Amino acid sequence: MSNQAGETKKNQSKWSSYTTEIYASRRPPQPLGTVVPEDIEKRAKEKLKDYPENFMYGYGNAGINLTSRANRRAYEKFCITPRMLVDATIRDLSVNLFGKTYSAPLLMTPMGCQCLFHPEGEEAPARAAGKLGIPLILICSVDVVGLGWRTHDLDTAFHPFGHGVGTQIASSDPVFMARYGLKPITKTNIGWPYRPEVQEKKIQEGDEEAKTLALIGEEFVKECTGRSYTWEDFRALKKRWGGLLILKGLQHVADVEKAIDYGIDGVVVSTQGGRQVDGAVPALYALERIAKSPKVRAAQQSGKLTLLCDSGIRTGPDIFKALALGAQAILLGRPWLYGMVLAGEAGVEQVIRHTLADLDNTMANAGYPNIADFQGKGEEVLTKLDF
Repeated sequence: MSNQAGETKKNQSKWSSYTTEIYASRRPPQPLGTVVPEDIEKRAKEKLKDYPENFMYGYGNAGINLTSRANRRAYEKFCITPRMLVDATIRDLSVNLFGKTYSAPLLMTPMGCQCLFHPEGEEAPARAAGKLGIPLILICSVDVVGLGWRTHDLDTAFHPFGHGVGTQIASSDPVFMARYGLKPITKTNIGWPYRPEVQEKKIQEGDEEAKTLALIGEEFVKECTGRSYTWEDFRALKKRWGGLLILKGLQHVADVEKAIDYGIDGVVVSTQGGRQVDGAVPALYALERIAKSPKVRAAQQSGKLTLLCDSGIRTGPDIFKALALGAQAILLGRPWLYGMVLAGEAGVEQVIRHTLADLDNTMANAGYPNIADFQGKGEEVLTKLDF
């Protein structure tokens, strides 16, 4: 067996073995007990029932959830067209992104304030990602001029940033902290679970740590919101950064084409899961239009631009459809967050494994053994419903 064939078989078994392991164990999937995304979400909500604001911070969307619902409905509008009598005995889920080969077309999207959902916060998904060889990435979100119209957070005045929760990117930055005569903070102890009334009481009683974290939080919010950035800002950022620069939140063809002109390395077509603009175009529909641009396709083929997407993705078939419409990989967010709520690192690991096992199974049964067989070939491999 050649080295390439051996690596392909290894990558396949990494994900396809999940199904075999479950049946051989004679037990439901562990540790979550199910592979159904909706059931995992419901169980996560139940587990955080005593802290509903915490759950809603991750679950909630902008406005009346039009964009969030449309994101899911968009995936229902596209159907996979299977091919028969194709040798799909061995599947290859590997992809090349930014000059590096990964075992699957899935990246873990950054999620804010993870300490609201589990005591280990960002550490649990980071360990799971490392164990599975799945990238957990940081990106520049360009669609957050201000916090979206998040009705549940407004109704409960739930604002964890105001207590320094989820602002470690600022509190650990020596330049940011020096503005206020403070040294970088690399470890905070707000405690689990986060209760805003507890933090507020500490502030009122003069607790110095709580007051400092509140100051940092409010200043961080001012830094990130309240002003619009322009393409020239990102030209300067790319020059100073010197590394790869990926922009998240683009939804218009013209914006992605401009990103190419400004030398942006990657774009995530995203609605932030429906958290920013209610009534926005579903991310999958935006992806379909963007990927049809001759300029975008040429940039993808030359390696100048990597096109990614998220928002509404829950299953292996969803990933198949996004790749078929032009994405080179997808970002997964809420599903693994709910897995973390239930079982920490192990919960995250299960969600990633069963999602990619689902993709592997879809490729096998639909007759597309390699990503290249369907990536960017939506008109050949998908049917768009008109009812």
